[in-house]
Amino acid sequence: MTNAYPSFWALTFKTIVAHTLTYFLVGLAAFTVLNYTEFYARPEVAAYLRQTSDPIVALGPALQPIRGVLFALVFYVLREPLFGRKRGWLIIWLMLVVIGIFSTFGPAPASVEGLIYLKTPMQEQLSGGLLEVLTQSLLFSALLFYWVNHPERRWLTWVLVMMFVLVISMSIMGSFMA
Repeated sequence: MTNAYPSFWALTFKTIVAHTLTYFLVGLAAFTVLNYTEFYARPEVAAYLRQTSDPIVALGPALQPIRGVLFALVFYVLREPLFGRKRGWLIIWLMLVVIGIFSTFGPAPASVEGLIYLKTPMQEQLSGGLLEVLTQSLLFSALLFYWVNHPERRWLTWVLVMMFVLVISMSIMGSFMA
């Protein structure tokens, strides 16, 4: 583990790539395993979620760099406690889970507000999608932490960037084909 902290731009780049890749890979697995096409078509879900065949849904992974920049803004300000400790990945993950998943300001499924205000049964809120976001945020935290703390692993950068370009390209092409 290195003691040098990344510059804002280096951290932003790595955050964008790590988030987009984990978002896509975990999302693809969840899409398949949880049968999102059927789930999204249910009338009570279709009333507020776009169908999986919608072009903007296919474009979703290509739009994740926006979230990556937002994450990087926070991570940069907190870079010492996040990247300067042995288990910083756990701090990143805990922060994402507590603030981004369970303590949202709006009634998102599985959040405190969602459990209070949504009509969706608690069991349904706590199944499926929650596992997806917990897994993605964990993998994102671990990958980003490792990558930031091991800048000497240039091969990792090349592999991740090539995968990132592939995911973005597939997302854009998928939106045109949808």
